Amino acid sequence: MDYFLITTSLLKILGILFVIILPMVSYTIYAERRVSAFIQDRVGPNRVGPAGLFQPVADIAKLLFKEDFSPRNANTFYYWLAPCLALIPAIVTFAVVPFGSTLFGVPMVIADINVGILFVFAIASLGVYGIVLGGWASNSKYPFLGGVRSSSQMISYELSLGLAVIPIFLVVGQLRLTDVVRYQIDHGWMIAPFLGDWTNPAKWLLAIPMLVSFVVFSVAIFAETNRLPFDLPEAEQELAGGYNTEYSSMKFGLFFLGEYAAMITGSAIVVTLFFGAWHLPIPSWHGGFHWALIDGSGDGWRGILGGLFNIATFFAKVAVLLFVFIWVRWTLPRFRYDQLMRLGWVFFFEIALVNIFITAIILAYYPA
Repeated sequence: MDYFLITTSLLKILGILFVIILPMVSYTIYAERRVSAFIQDRVGPNRVGPAGLFQPVADIAKLLFKEDFSPRNANTFYYWLAPCLALIPAIVTFAVVPFGSTLFGVPMVIADINVGILFVFAIASLGVYGIVLGGWASNSKYPFLGGVRSSSQMISYELSLGLAVIPIFLVVGQLRLTDVVRYQIDHGWMIAPFLGDWTNPAKWLLAIPMLVSFVVFSVAIFAETNRLPFDLPEAEQELAGGYNTEYSSMKFGLFFLGEYAAMITGSAIVVTLFFGAWHLPIPSWHGGFHWALIDGSGDGWRGILGGLFNIATFFAKVAVLLFVFIWVRWTLPRFRYDQLMRLGWVFFFEIALVNIFITAIILAYYPA
C-alpha cells in the first residue's frame, strides 16, 4: 500500500476543503455584499470586526443556532437529503482541477484522471437533484415551481456547456485537465495565443473559436449555478425564494454554501480550460525575449516559493471571475422564462455546434 500517496491525498483534500473552499465560500458571500453595496451606493456590512470582515463568522453562528423547522407535510428523508446533494457535487468536482504545479514534489491536483472533464460534467450534473428534491420534498407550491424551473434550465444549458469544451479537446487531443494546462503552458492560453508561439497561424485562427467557446461556456456556467440573470429557480419576486423557501437553519445554509461552492468550482474550471490554470508567464530578456515559467520544480526554497506562487496565481484568477459573477448579478435584470429557454436552445446550442465544425476545419488545414 502506498502510504505516501494516501497521506498526501488526504492532506490535499483537507487543505482544499477547510483551508481554501469553505473560507472562500464565506468570504465570497461577504465580497458579494460589499460589492453590491458599492454598486448601489450603500455601506454594506461594517459592524462585525474591522470593515465587517467577521460578518461571515456571525452569519454561520446565526445559521447554526436558528430553530431547525421542518414543514409538517414534507417528505422528511428527501427534505433532509436535498441540501447535502446541493453542496457535495460542487465540492467533489474540484477533485480533478489542477490548482497548482507541485509543492514539495507533490502534484497539486487531488485526482489526475484521464477523463477529467467528463468527471466534471458527471458529478456537477448531480447538483440539480438537490434542488429538485428540495423543491418536491417541501410539499409546497413555490419550492416545487423552483425545482421544476431548475431542472429544465440545467438540462437546457448542459448541452451548450458540453459542446463548448469540445473545441478545446480537439486542439489538445486529451481529456485530462493537467494535459490541457500543459498545452497552454507550451502554446499559450486558449484565448491568448500571443503567450505562446505567435508565429503559428493556427493559433491566431483558433483564437476565434476559443473565444466563442469561452463566452458560451461562461454564460452556461451562470445558468448552471442559478445566478442572475438566470436565477429563475429562486426568483424572490415570483417564488418567494424558490426551492429553498421552506428551509431554515443550517439546511438553508447548505443550499447557500452549495450555490457559492458551485460558483467557485465553475470559475476554477473556466480558469483551467481558458486561462492556463496556475500558469502565469513572466516576460524575460535573457538571451532574447521569451516567457519565463515559474513552477514548483526548483530546488529548496525556490521550489517551495514557486509552488506557492502557482497556487496563489490560480486562486487569484478564480477571485477575478468570482468578481465578474457578482458584478453581473447586480448589473443585469432577470430573463423571462421564454427568453432563457430560447437563448439556450435557439442560440447557444447552435453556436456551440457550429463552433466545433469551425475548429475541426481549421485543424484540418493548420494542425496546432
